[in-house]
Amino acid sequence: MTTKPLDAAVLPQQKEVVPAPSTRVTIRGTAKVNRRFTVPRSVRRAAGPVGLVLLWFLTSATGVLPESVLASPVDVLRQAVDLTKNGELPHAIAASGRRAAIGFLIGATVALTLSLLAGLFRLGEDVIDSSMGMFRAIPWVGLIPLFIVWFGIEETPKIALVALGVTYPLYFNIYGGIRSTDAQLVEAARMMGLGRFGLIKYVILPSALPGALVGLRYALSTAWLALVFAEQVNADAGLGYLMSNAQQYFRTDVIVLCLVVYALLGLACDFAVRILSRRLLTWRANFEGEA
Repeated sequence: MTTKPLDAAVLPQQKEVVPAPSTRVTIRGTAKVNRRFTVPRSVRRAAGPVGLVLLWFLTSATGVLPESVLASPVDVLRQAVDLTKNGELPHAIAASGRRAAIGFLIGATVALTLSLLAGLFRLGEDVIDSSMGMFRAIPWVGLIPLFIVWFGIEETPKIALVALGVTYPLYFNIYGGIRSTDAQLVEAARMMGLGRFGLIKYVILPSALPGALVGLRYALSTAWLALVFAEQVNADAGLGYLMSNAQQYFRTDVIVLCLVVYALLGLACDFAVRILSRRLLTWRANFEGEA
């Protein structure tokens, strides 16, 4: 079967397209965007604590909460001013901060060393991880009598208790962060020629950094919690010393003041870790919740 070529006369005549003169098109919004008023996050974060303090003040002022049970916020604030003027509160904060800092540095060093050995090497995992899991089940607060027998009643048992409380959350979070590194990413880095040191520096440690920062937040809060218990044992300075003396004379205003100072110190440490996380994890896209 043969096909005949189409004659030019048979084809439909195409109209010549004349380009239209260039015109400027302006697109205008047809409706205004409704901007909904939103409360700043800083105000929303402060709403909870401020509401609790306001409720505390109202219950104290109306007599629902007797002063013998819990002092009013006004009495606590007055006591804070008095203890600051005579120097007792700054001296106590400095003593507690020194113990917390030394204990944290010791615990963080031990936790970092053990977690790197257990996370990077199978032999280290076999030797260290099971032992850490076993010791973790022991309540570290219950070790205070044993620490007193070992180290006496001076500063050493207090610092040792803080160091022990810091070690566990840091170790397990860093170890878990190392072992959660993507195996395919490790294999790709090896194919690109990275050696063991480069693999640890550029792949494993950055992958473990988010977990390490979470562990750092837990460790700092645990350090202050351990210090509360440690300073109850034969302390001659610190916030725990003020609380012990206030307990003997039923001074709930001083007790609450010391607890508030502990909470503010822990909140300041947590805020510092949040800022550090934003600086170090700029490469990581995080889910920040729905608006």
